[in-house]
Amino acid sequence: MVSIGNIRLPFNFSNRPGMVQEQLVNYSNVQLNREENIILHNVNLSVNRGDFLYVIGKVGSGKSTLMKSMYGELPIEEGSARVFDYELAGIKRRLIPFLRRKIGIVFQDFQLLIDRSVEKNLEFVLRATGWKNRREIRDRINEVLMQVGMQNKTYKMPHELSGGEQQRIVIARALLNSPALILADEPTGNLDPETGSQIVALLQQISSRGTAVIMSTHNYSIVQVFPGKIIRCENASLVEM
Repeated sequence: MVSIGNIRLPFNFSNRPGMVQEQLVNYSNVQLNREENIILHNVNLSVNRGDFLYVIGKVGSGKSTLMKSMYGELPIEEGSARVFDYELAGIKRRLIPFLRRKIGIVFQDFQLLIDRSVEKNLEFVLRATGWKNRREIRDRINEVLMQVGMQNKTYKMPHELSGGEQQRIVIARALLNSPALILADEPTGNLDPETGSQIVALLQQISSRGTAVIMSTHNYSIVQVFPGKIIRCENASLVEM
């Protein structure tokens, strides 16, 4: 077991007994470019429901490029890339919003709307994704804030929160539509070590309930403390550790 605060977590975050092995991501011989420069090639990757996967590597090695390709921000140049039931190679633009509704995204720089409260930040996302009933919206906001331990912060503005609190709100935002997959791009990059550890513990707790989490990081000490599958970006390739 790994303990952090009041959270106790199992070591194995994939292939747990009773976990349905539903494949969510399948990349086969994929190539990803930026401005005609090859960033990653011959990418072969599969992610199942409940997996916790680290993508490690130096800055500029392709970690963010890989994640952006999964939610349709960057095109697939070669190969086959499937996320849920969407083939990403040549995906129609009109389908990308539907793909993104099934993915929770956690950004390093938070990207909260600074002109409105925590509650209004989360309400904005729900209304943008089709929620209309005011009571259901309020209940769902309360549910996700309870999950991340921020249920008493609904009225706060982003600038009134610490970095760790803002990142917890970002994770709550990612959970709003009950995604099967969360992509966390350097979620501890702007946090102190203790707060960063709390955020990773929270993500692993979410993974233990069946949500696959892919987390990029160049903080190797976190990888040692909080185990998971590991792949490394190096020399324009993915290497399984």
